[in-house]
Amino acid sequence: MAKALLGYVGGSDPRVLSEMRRLQQRVQDLESELIRMQAENDALTAAAHHGDSFELDSIDVSQAEPALA
Repeated sequence: MAKALLGYVGGSDPRVLSEMRRLQQRVQDLESELIRMQAENDALTAAAHHGDSFELDSIDVSQAEPALA
């Protein structure tokens, strides 16, 4: 039954194995990128909470001028 589910009869096709390895590597690369982006997002969020960046709360809407179109 496992052979039928995996789609091979009489042994593994080298092309399928190669594609599977390529896809596994791609998944690992994407997971690494996700971890890097989450860390970057956490750092930006922490900087925003510590006042290191421009805060939108400091804008006085009643005194703001309209944007030019």
